[in-house]
Amino acid sequence: MAALSPLAAARRIVVKVGSALLVGEDGADARWLAAFAADVARLRERGQQVLVVSSGAVALGRRRLGLSRRALTLPEKQASAAAGQSLLMRAWEEAFEPHGLGCAQVLMTRDDTEVRRRWLNARATVDTLLQLGVIPIVNENDTVVTEEIRVGDNDRLSARVAQMAGADVLVLLSDVDGLYTADPRRDPAAQHIPRLDRITPEVEAMAGGANADAGVGTGGMATKLEAARIAAAAGCATLITLGHRPSPLWAVEHGEKATVIAPATTPAAAYKAWIAGSLSPAGALVVDDGAAAAVRKGKSLLAAGVRKVEGRFDKGDAVVIRDEQGREIARGLVRYEAPDARRICGLKSEAIEAALGYTSGPLVHADDLALAHGGPAVLT
Repeated sequence: MAALSPLAAARRIVVKVGSALLVGEDGADARWLAAFAADVARLRERGQQVLVVSSGAVALGRRRLGLSRRALTLPEKQASAAAGQSLLMRAWEEAFEPHGLGCAQVLMTRDDTEVRRRWLNARATVDTLLQLGVIPIVNENDTVVTEEIRVGDNDRLSARVAQMAGADVLVLLSDVDGLYTADPRRDPAAQHIPRLDRITPEVEAMAGGANADAGVGTGGMATKLEAARIAAAAGCATLITLGHRPSPLWAVEHGEKATVIAPATTPAAAYKAWIAGSLSPAGALVVDDGAAAAVRKGKSLLAAGVRKVEGRFDKGDAVVIRDEQGREIARGLVRYEAPDARRICGLKSEAIEAALGYTSGPLVHADDLALAHGGPAVLT
């Protein structure tokens, strides 16, 4: 029996599409892409947001450059990626155009998913694209990365994108319809696993052994479970299913097999916990009673309510928010660097652009706040 699909209730969905699905013998597989685009358009029509993490640039570019099927050197791989990116985006644009959907290329490196300031900038770009109704097509920037700074594979990249975007579901399209207790091609008694509430060492052993040859990509099913673990910690469910069919998302929603790996929390709770417990504050904002009351209610911290700025911090750094009695109210990610925060301290929102020449909204947005309950040591 197929796993109950989490797609229907998802607000934001990340779908990873590998080269084996997207690239055929003569280039991009236009037929598969057209059917998949219709699948995505169906989700969009019911109000859901979709991001696509897409491989394929290197595979398409090496053909354009006439490189053989032998293993590529790093410079050849980078050259292939550079030559193939335009082909990849053209294929996606042609697939989505009949549905009136635009798409945009987002190239990322590991630093974009791990360095906080770049992470925040990438998240803001993705959020803006989604708000504008555009489908982000995300890929690792293979043109410039080296083996030492690569994310590793697009399974991991898709999990990091899901984490960054606050996605509810990560879909990993594979050449198998989920995880099995053994390799179903070799063991007729192998049982399909429709749902996992957590990834145990026993489950990892299944993926690293019997299922190792069953998944596409560089790491097979093992990397998919690693991606699922990252996603689960970020409050995102993972769905592993067969991609080699015209409308894989529709198929799962209509009963085809998949493995669903449950999230450990919600995306919002995971993000707040990360702010509260994983980041060392670089400074502090001391606020008046009105601002303190607003923050305690979960509202954004406006510059007008800030009385003092302490420390040296950059945009995106974590800061402590304290009242004038020195009590910690919250921690959050600040949207201005310290010198600019000092310049707008006490100013109303409409005066910020005149003072700085730009505005980034509130000093700390409500989405980037983790409240303190019972004192500074206990944060949720």
